[in-house]
Amino acid sequence: MEPTNAMNDPQDITHGVEKFSAQDLITLRSELLQSGADSFQAAEIVANFLTGRGYGCSSHEARHVVSSIEVSGVTTEYIQAQLELVARVM
Repeated sequence: MEPTNAMNDPQDITHGVEKFSAQDLITLRSELLQSGADSFQAAEIVANFLTGRGYGCSSHEARHVVSSIEVSGVTTEYIQAQLELVARVM
C-alpha cells in the first residue's frame, strides 16, 4: 500500500471538515467577488457551498466568512480555515 500525502488529499479530514480542493475554494471566492451580492446573499452562497458538501452553518457565521475571505491576498488555506470554523456536519 502506497502512503498518501495528507496535505494534498482532498478527502483529508481536519476538525471534522474535509479539505476542499483548492479549485473549489478559488471558485467560491470568485463567485463571491463577482456576484455583487449583499452580505445576506453572499452568506447564502457560502451556505450553499457547504450544504452541497454535507455541512451546514448559521447565516451569521456565513456572513463572517464572507467578510473575511473577500479581502485581497487571501489564500486557499485561509479560506479552508474559515470554513472549518463554521461548518457543521449535517
